[in-house]
Amino acid sequence: MGLFGIPLAVGLVQYSLEDQESVLQRTASLTARSVQSELARGDAPTVLPDLPTGVVLAVYDGDGDLVLGDGPEPAGDEIGRALAGRGSHATIDGDIVVTVPVTGRHDPDGAVRAAMPVSAVYAGLVPIWLGMAGLAGAVLVTVWLLARRQARRLATPLEDLAGAARRLGEGDFSVRTGRAGVAEIDQVGGALDSTAERLDALLARERAFSQDASHQLRTPLTGLRLRLEAALDRPDADLKAALVAGIAEADRLERTIDELLQLARERTGRGEPTDVDALVRELEPARAERLAVSGRGLVVDVAPQLPPAAASAAAIRQVLGVLLDNAEVHGAGTVRIVVRESGEALAVDVADQGAGPGPDPFAAPPERATGGGVHGIGLPLARRLAEAEGGRLVLGRSVPPVFTLFVPAAWPETVVEPAPVVPEPAEEVPLGR
Repeated sequence: MGLFGIPLAVGLVQYSLEDQESVLQRTASLTARSVQSELARGDAPTVLPDLPTGVVLAVYDGDGDLVLGDGPEPAGDEIGRALAGRGSHATIDGDIVVTVPVTGRHDPDGAVRAAMPVSAVYAGLVPIWLGMAGLAGAVLVTVWLLARRQARRLATPLEDLAGAARRLGEGDFSVRTGRAGVAEIDQVGGALDSTAERLDALLARERAFSQDASHQLRTPLTGLRLRLEAALDRPDADLKAALVAGIAEADRLERTIDELLQLARERTGRGEPTDVDALVRELEPARAERLAVSGRGLVVDVAPQLPPAAASAAAIRQVLGVLLDNAEVHGAGTVRIVVRESGEALAVDVADQGAGPGPDPFAAPPERATGGGVHGIGLPLARRLAEAEGGRLVLGRSVPPVFTLFVPAAWPETVVEPAPVVPEPAEEVPLGR
């Protein structure tokens, strides 16, 4: 404001001084014309014209003597220049002074001197300066109010964002930010909301996984311990074989726990494609041996020239393990594994000749399980693992049961979408058993 106001004030002073000189020049010229005839006759003028406020007028004859009005005596140099035919204007002793000659036939017959104090000019500028100062103050107050309003409009949402970020850092993933109407701040708030939602979903998924895995794994581990203790109580049993089988089973469960905990964590990529054919062939010998004990068979049918799966081998192995455990424990007759192509996905069917699952096979397990159970993680968590890999686990047919695992296919020279479209089964009931 000072950079604008000070030059304006200085310019206004300069303009006022020049304007006042013009007023004095006109007044002196008018007076010179009005007294010309009298001075030409040698008479002393007696009447002066009406003068503007603050103007002091003096008339001098051809000898430089004051004949009318108020002026210095003896006459100063400015009167001498006027009697020589040269008018002048200057600031003398704090006055603005303008002199003009009274033109005669040959030489000037006299001179007129008009003067005004410079202080009178400044006094006339005081109201203008006060008005300018008041206007500047009003502008400053207005700008301050607008700046304060804008600062509050920007600071309030930023403070809310800071509070939301602090709550998010303290573990409150339910925090959500409002919208401030400022695009940049709203983008930050949206990113913070998205982060909170992702962290909340991740935490909920890991909590659910931990509950399901701990519950489902606790039962087979307890059963394993009971079988080992029973073998020790039977002196005629082959203890070495029982212990070796028990240790192998414990190792398998331990690997399962480690693998599942790793799968439960969110990943940034799909990793290497999985050869589903090789994975199924890897599971076939042990499963066939276990089914043969109860007089049942295992048939594996893999379609030729299938692409690899764009899913984790560990996740597919765990899901198939659950389906085979269910078929072994709850099913009947021959267990059949069919690996086939289904649109942009690979489908793995696991079927048996049993009576089918219960009314709600994909329901979460109860809080406390008693008695026997299914080895593995259970169908609820198996479905969750399949969905985490971009696939689905469905019950394609209820009697005799056919469970189908759909996983995205990793076609050569194509980009694999993280969530491919999976065809709906002809009949779908809640999964699990």
